[in-house]
Amino acid sequence: METAFSPAPYKDPAQPIEARVRDLLERMSLDEKIAQMHAFWLILSEDGQHHVRPSVGFIDGTDQPSFQRRLANGVGQVTRPLGTHSVEAGSGLRALNKLQRFLRNETRLGIPALSHEECLVGLMTRDATAFPSTLALSASWNPELIESVAQQIGQECRQLGCHQGLAPVLDVSRDVRWGRTEETFGEDPYLVGVLATRYVRGLQGPQRDLLATLKHYAGHSFSEGARNHAPVHLGWRELNDVFLLPFEMAVKQANAGSVMPAYHDIDGEPCHASRHLLTEVLRHRWGFDGLVVADYVGVSLLYRHHRVAADAADAAALSFNAGLDVELPADDCAMQLRLALERGAITLAKIDEIVARVLKEKFRLGLFEQTFEDRAEPPRLRSPECVATALEAARQSLVVLDNRSGILPLAPAARQRIAVIGPTAADPMGQLSGYSYHAHSIAPDEVQDTSHIVTPLQGIQALFGASLVRYEQGCQILEQRSAGTPVFPGDVDDAGKLPRQASPVSRRTDRIPAAAQAARSADLAIVCVGDLAGLFQRGTIAEGSDTDSLSLPGVQQQLLEAVVATGTPTIVVLSGGRPYNLGGLEDKLAAFVMAFAGGQEGGRALAEVLAGRVEPSGRLTLSTPVNVGAMPYYYNHKLKSGGTPIALHFGSPYPFGHGLSYTRFEYRRLAVATPEVPIEDGQVELSFELANVGERSGIEVVQLYVRDCQASLVRPVRELKAFRRVALEPGHSARVTFRVPVDMLGFTGMTGQRIVEPGLFDLALGASSADIRLRAQVQVCGPLRTLGRDWRMESHSEVQPL
Repeated sequence: METAFSPAPYKDPAQPIEARVRDLLERMSLDEKIAQMHAFWLILSEDGQHHVRPSVGFIDGTDQPSFQRRLANGVGQVTRPLGTHSVEAGSGLRALNKLQRFLRNETRLGIPALSHEECLVGLMTRDATAFPSTLALSASWNPELIESVAQQIGQECRQLGCHQGLAPVLDVSRDVRWGRTEETFGEDPYLVGVLATRYVRGLQGPQRDLLATLKHYAGHSFSEGARNHAPVHLGWRELNDVFLLPFEMAVKQANAGSVMPAYHDIDGEPCHASRHLLTEVLRHRWGFDGLVVADYVGVSLLYRHHRVAADAADAAALSFNAGLDVELPADDCAMQLRLALERGAITLAKIDEIVARVLKEKFRLGLFEQTFEDRAEPPRLRSPECVATALEAARQSLVVLDNRSGILPLAPAARQRIAVIGPTAADPMGQLSGYSYHAHSIAPDEVQDTSHIVTPLQGIQALFGASLVRYEQGCQILEQRSAGTPVFPGDVDDAGKLPRQASPVSRRTDRIPAAAQAARSADLAIVCVGDLAGLFQRGTIAEGSDTDSLSLPGVQQQLLEAVVATGTPTIVVLSGGRPYNLGGLEDKLAAFVMAFAGGQEGGRALAEVLAGRVEPSGRLTLSTPVNVGAMPYYYNHKLKSGGTPIALHFGSPYPFGHGLSYTRFEYRRLAVATPEVPIEDGQVELSFELANVGERSGIEVVQLYVRDCQASLVRPVRELKAFRRVALEPGHSARVTFRVPVDMLGFTGMTGQRIVEPGLFDLALGASSADIRLRAQVQVCGPLRTLGRDWRMESHSEVQPL
C-alpha cells in the first residue's frame, strides 16, 4: 500500500526496472498510455507558456487548446526543443526544464519526456559546435577520430537536456545525385558499419545514457533516380549484404539505443509498415532492445502517399503493429489510436508492449530521479576541446585528388600573389552541410551569427598574408536563400501537369570578367566551387535537394573556364556534398582538392593543408563518376555493371579510396600466414612492409580488398575488408598486419541466410580500390557454413615499426 513513507513502486529507484515498469503501466489510463507513443513539437518558453509549433505544411498535429488539455496525460517525447527555433542555449534549457517540471510535478503520474535533437554534424542548435559533414568525416578513414567527434557532440547534447540524438546516418551511398549523399559515410557497407559503430559508441557513452538513432532503415539511398522518398527496388540478398549490414553492426557491436525507419517502400512495402524489418530482423534476429521512432510524418505517409492505410487510425495501427514505438515529430496518427483500438485494428496488449518499452528506457536513463532544476552555470558549448576536435576532423577529411604539377604544398615564405576566387570562398554557409543548424534553419526573418565559421578566404589570408590575397566572388550559387519551400506532397498523379518552378540557382555571369582579371594579376589562383546546403531545393545539396547532373551548379563551370584560360596556375577546391565533373578541365589544373563541408574550422584546415603545415591524409569514400550516365556507380559493383562493350561513360577518374599525400609510399614483401584457412573459425592473416620513400612525413591509408573467385551467386568485383591509417616519417617503414575473420567472406545465400562458401579468394592490397600494389590468394577449406547470430563482423590490424 502506498503511503507518504512508502512511495509507489515505480517511484522507488531501488526497485528493478521491470517491476517499476509493470507497476506504472498498471496505473495508467489508455490516454496516458497513448501519450507515451508520440511527441509534441513545441516552441517552449521560460514562462511555461509553451505553444505547438505553427503548421509547416506537412504536419496536422494538435491545435493549441487540444495540446493544453492533452499535456495533462504526459507525452513520450519533445521534438527538437532547442533546434526548432533560434534560442540562446541557456534560455532554451530553462524552458525545457520548465516543461519537464510540469510533467514531473503537475501531471497525475509524473512521467518525464524524452527530449530529442538532430545531431548528425553537431548538436543542431544555434550555439553548438559545427563539425564537418558525415561524408567529410568518413574521408578521414579514422574510426577513433569519429568516436571522439561523437563524444564531443554527446557532451553538448547532455548539457541541453537531450536524451536522444537523431544520428548517425547509415545509408550506403549508391547514386551521388541523391541530395542526402553528404549525410552518408560513403559507398562501402563495411566502412559505413565500422564508422557508424564508432559514432554510436562515442555519442551514447558506455552507459548508453544518450540514445543514438540509426537511420534511415533501410535502403533509403538506392531510390529511383536518386530522388528523395522514391521507391526502392531491392531483393533481400542485396538489401541484407549492403544496406542492412551497417545497421546490424551498430546494433550488435555498439548497442544502439534507437532506430528510425525510412520513408520509402521496398518492393511495395513501406518501411514504416514492415514487420519483417522492424520486428523480425531488428528485434528477433539481431536482439535490438531500444526504441523504434518514426521519421517525421512517416506514419502519415502510409495513408497520404503510400495509400496502404485508409486513414490516420489505420496508419497508426499498421506502423505500431509492425514494430514502431514512438511517432515523431508530433501526434498526427497516434492521437487516433483509441479509434484504431475500437475498430480492432490494434490490441491493448500491443499498446502495453510498446508503452512498456518506452517506460523502460525512461527508467533506465534515470529520468524519474531527475528534478530538472535550473543550473547556476550556463551550458558550455563550443568549448576549446570541441573546436580543436572539429579542426582536427576537418584536417583529416581533406582529400588531394590531383597534384600533377607538384604545386602543393604551397610555401607561404614564397610570398606569391594569390587570387582567391569563387562563390564558396568567402561564404560561411559553404562550409556547412544540410543538418548543420544554420543551413537547416533558414528563415527570412532571422539573421544567424556565422562569425565563428572560418571560410577558405579567411584561412588563406591568415596563413599567407592578407596583403598578398585578392578576392573575387566571380559568381553566386544562389542569389537568395529562401524559406518555406513546399515539402509535401512530394508526389503527383500526373507528372505532365506538374508546374515547373524556376531554379533558385543563379545564372548571372557579370562578375566573371573581374575574377578572370584577378587571376591574370596573380601568381596563383585558388578557385572555390561546389554546393550550398539547403533542404528541399533551398540549396544544391541536402535532403530533398537532389540533382539530375554532375556539372557544377549554376555558372561555376563558366567561371572556372575563364580562370583556367588566363594561364595562371589554378587550384580548384571543391566543397559540398557530392563530387562534380569539371567538364574536362581536370587535366588543366595545377591541383584539385576535395574539401566537402568542413564545418566551422574548414577554412583553417584547408589553408594548413595547402601550405603543408598539415599532411593530407583524406581518402575518398565514394567514387567520382566519369559521367552522370554512369549513375548509379560504386566501386564494389558486379562485373557486367559497365555493360558490353564497356560504356564510355562508365568508370571513375577518382575512385573509392583515392587520395594523394605529399610524400611517396612503397608496399613490399607481402606474406600470407597460411594459404589455407578453415571455414569454421579461421581467419585470413597477411602482412606487408610499408615504407615512406619520400622526403616528408606522411600518412597512408592502406586498404585490403577481397574477391570471391567463384560463388553460387554473382559477387562484386572487389570488397573492402580491412583498412588502417599509418603515419611514417621519411625513410621509415613499418610492418602492417591484417587479420580478417573468415565470416567476413560470407554473403546472403539462396536461402536468405548468410553463408560462407569454400573456395579461392583473391587478396588485393593498395592505396585505393584502383591502385593495387600487392596481390595474393587464399583457399577457404571445409563444408559450406551458415553463419549464426554472433558472427565475426570486423577485421583487426597491427602496425610494427621496422
